[in-house]
Amino acid sequence: MTTAFVLSGGGSLGAVQAGMLAALEEQGLRPDLLIGTSAGALNAAYLGAHGYSSESIADLATLWRGLRRQDVFPVDPLRSVLAFAGKRASLCSMRPLRRLVDKHLPITDLGDAQLPLHIITTDVLSGEEVVLSSGNATTAVLASAAIPAVFRPVDHEGRLLIDGGVSNNTAVGQAVALGSDRVVVVPAGFACDLSEPPGTPLAALAHSITLLLEQRLIVEVAHFADQVEIIVAPPLCPLSVNAVDFGHADELIDRAHADTRSWLEAGNEHLPHQARFLALHHHSHKHGPGPDRSDRFPPLVDEVM
Repeated sequence: MTTAFVLSGGGSLGAVQAGMLAALEEQGLRPDLLIGTSAGALNAAYLGAHGYSSESIADLATLWRGLRRQDVFPVDPLRSVLAFAGKRASLCSMRPLRRLVDKHLPITDLGDAQLPLHIITTDVLSGEEVVLSSGNATTAVLASAAIPAVFRPVDHEGRLLIDGGVSNNTAVGQAVALGSDRVVVVPAGFACDLSEPPGTPLAALAHSITLLLEQRLIVEVAHFADQVEIIVAPPLCPLSVNAVDFGHADELIDRAHADTRSWLEAGNEHLPHQARFLALHHHSHKHGPGPDRSDRFPPLVDEVM
């Protein structure tokens, strides 16, 4: 049986995947190939390059615990103003993220990974999904993580590529096309328990993308459920951490590890697929109408005038 691990995107919520993978490893679930998108591409590339083991998963968790927002999303007020004025092509520079990837990825070419490694990206001009299985490893990971407007498209062998989540967040279909008999989806999830909307444009954009990706995950998994065995690790729920908040990695990793381990020990991966993943989030939102916060979000007409 060929088992593919499919790691989805989710910004700083990619930290949960380190906890989920640790629990899967403890239960003897290991991949024959890795497929990653966006933050999941970084995690997949790290594990594919270093060799998939409990030690490399622990090292990946240590990496996430040490990350800060400026390591990934360096916010420069002047650059932001210039970007909105059309003088810059993106809100953030990709230099810090490139340094991070270069530092922690000990391979030059994706083909040198110790496990077959496939990175999902999107051609910004055609919208076509582009699966990278060879070629420059750093460029591939950066392209998969290039959120539109946040980062500039990445030139990879003559094609301008952006975040793979634009065309295919979970890539279950790619796992099936590659001949996998079993697909283990390791989702980053989304902040399903916020008490108020994100307060910055970057946070709002990231949160909106994770909402979209969650819905696409449900549809894609349901579509392929009768073709291959699919296991979806349970997303953290309730969760109130935004996808650009890197200050909660310890909590995210520890919770994901505990929740996934309990879920597996209870045998939930063997439930019929409808019960297993068509309702990935199970809590009732605890927030009612709440206090009036309209002063924080004035009517659009005030901004226009």
